[in-house]
Amino acid sequence: MMDFDHIHSDFRHIMGMSNADRIAFMDQPRWISYPLANNILDTLRGLMEKPKRPRMPNLLIVGDSNNGKTTIVRRFKELHGEGYVDENSEPVKPVVLAEAPPSADEKGLYISILERFFTPYRPTDSKSRLRYQVIHLLRLCQTRVLVIDEFHSLLTGSAIKQREVMNTLKLLCNELAIPIVGVGTRDAVRVLHTDPQHASRFDVIALSAWKLDKDFQHLLAGFERVLPLKKRSMLHRPELAQRLHALSGGNLGDLHRLLVVCATDAINNGQEQIDKTIIEGNTWVRPTRGIREVAL
Repeated sequence: MMDFDHIHSDFRHIMGMSNADRIAFMDQPRWISYPLANNILDTLRGLMEKPKRPRMPNLLIVGDSNNGKTTIVRRFKELHGEGYVDENSEPVKPVVLAEAPPSADEKGLYISILERFFTPYRPTDSKSRLRYQVIHLLRLCQTRVLVIDEFHSLLTGSAIKQREVMNTLKLLCNELAIPIVGVGTRDAVRVLHTDPQHASRFDVIALSAWKLDKDFQHLLAGFERVLPLKKRSMLHRPELAQRLHALSGGNLGDLHRLLVVCATDAINNGQEQIDKTIIEGNTWVRPTRGIREVAL
């Protein structure tokens, strides 16, 4: 009997499943810890615990598309922000994770936030009425952090619309005395420059592409712990790490997709480990300008 000690103990039971089930397991969302992500989680937790004051600190997390930004804030919500009912039977939502509207639109932002409360509202209501409803619910549910994903979408629209939305976020921050966290591509930084006051309110953390270094090798070792392969692949070895980095471009999401494709090939062909042959021979092609072509 194999002990599969190269697999994380929480997932070793997966090894007794069929090939199809093991492959399906890899498509489920799963947290892979690494230092920068943990630092961001600690920063978000620190914001959450800040005492209320007139000018609360805000944060903008930026990085390339598909590089783990949304995964981090969802992990934060999972750890510290899931809703519950308190001892007084009152609803509590410590963290509200909403998505920016497709373009800079004040009413669209209110609606996106209201959707997270599963509460009735009228899209035809005036901005002031929707604003009141949003403020009331955030206060009622004792929200401590408001996260806006796809923050760069606020660049779509006129300069007047952009300023309106940013002023809305400033109002919510001031009225409720809670931090606002934006998440988006590097273009999102441009949203802050619609007004010098906005730029001064936000700290910026950038998620850069991974370099080919020891941190990347540690990341590969972490991935190997959750890939349900019966044999060790030793992905952190320099030869494999170098090739995986070259194919993924140091993009976390692309690396994950590449490893899933390679692991799937290893399961289907009975090899049960990822080696250079599988990496070189798979159909995964690194995206070019965000578009990934698959060689069939």
